[in-house]
This record gives sequence, structure tokens and C-alpha cells, in this order.
Amino acid sequence: QVHLVESGGGLVQSGDSLRLSCAASGRIDYYAMGWFRQAPGRPREPVASIERSGGSHYVYDSVKGRFTIWRDDGKNTVYLQMNGLKPEDTAVYYCAARDSGSQYDYWGQGTQVTVSS
Repeated sequence: QVHLVESGGGLVQSGDSLRLSCAASGRIDYYAMGWFRQAPGRPREPVASIERSGGSHYVYDSVKGRFTIWRDDGKNTVYLQMNGLKPEDTAVYYCAARDSGSQYDYWGQGTQVTVSS
């Protein structure tokens, strides 16, 4: 089991950048990791994912070209660099870990990102 804590959210203006961090209580090299977000009144949606060490990473179309995901297994941390933020990026951002299978097993508490126009 792993406990995840997100940080780095905040209130920024359109066009600004933020870097989110997801710190795990234990080793994450066993896990694929992902970032998700949920805006008020909308379902949770995937943002980016990265496979186990050395594996592939994926950024979803809604943020492609602006967001980047990477992991530092030595620090048990996953990052999400968000550039060119837009008001529609406003949401609570969650980090998650997936052991095996297609479902994410562990979730953080989320960090709020608010982008003003």
C-alpha cells in the first residue's frame, strides 16, 4: 500500500505555469502513476500517466503540448509540469498509483488549481 500526497496547486493567471508534485509514502517503482483532475460539476478525467520506471508516458489530448509528466523513483515522487494554463484547467488535481491491471488502486487527497482569466 502507498499513501500519496499532492502539492503545488494554487491560484494563477491564464498563461502561467505550475508544477504539481505527488509524494509517496513508499516506493513507487512498483507502480504506474497517473494524474487526474475534476472540475466542479464534471466527472473526473485523466490528464497524464507514466508507466513503471523506464516505461512510456502519455498526456491526454486536452493538455497535450502544455503538460508534462515525469517520475523520480529515487524520491518516490511524480511530477506534473503545467505550462500555458487556461481557465478551463481549473480543477482539483489528483495523483494515483496503479499496481497491476487497469484500475488505479491508490489516490491522493487532491490539490486545487485555479486559473483566472
